[in-house]
Amino acid sequence: MVELLGIDMATLLLLAGAGLIIAEALAPGAHFIVLGIALLGAGLVGLALPGSLGLLATTVVLAATVMIIGGAALYGYREFDIYGGKGTAQTSDSESLRGQTGRVTERVTATGGEIKLDEGGFNPYYQARALDDDIDEGTQIIVVDPGGGNVLTVENFEAIEEDEIDRELARGREREDSDREQNVDTA
Repeated sequence: MVELLGIDMATLLLLAGAGLIIAEALAPGAHFIVLGIALLGAGLVGLALPGSLGLLATTVVLAATVMIIGGAALYGYREFDIYGGKGTAQTSDSESLRGQTGRVTERVTATGGEIKLDEGGFNPYYQARALDDDIDEGTQIIVVDPGGGNVLTVENFEAIEEDEIDRELARGREREDSDREQNVDTA
């Protein structure tokens, strides 16, 4: 096995991987975990390799092991969202706030107020302005205009009139109800 400063390559990889994993434990945030897992895995594979394999073959096997285990660790880290926060509860821009719902925390008028959005990100509290009438504290609201800043224009959720889609859905439900009644009457 190849030695560096009296330590063979496999042991060196094992120690480097363990060191990076410990560093990740001390400063979490996925800065070192993927590389640490890859080096630790390569070190374990290197310890299992026969000493008669030769320098070139050992180097190729260990490099391939680092790539394969590193790729698998990166995939696992991204897919299983180990550290959480895979973009959930974050807004990408102010336009993504349109249609969000929440509750009034401080009476909303045409000139002021505060709301808390149900899915408003790290800080779900926003300054708000009422679209039409004042909205009392505790009332459910919907964002109608994000405004491009931290002041949102909101409307009372119960006060929103039906749009064309809602009317069509209601007509469909009425047709289903009348069909069911006709089927019961004829049976």
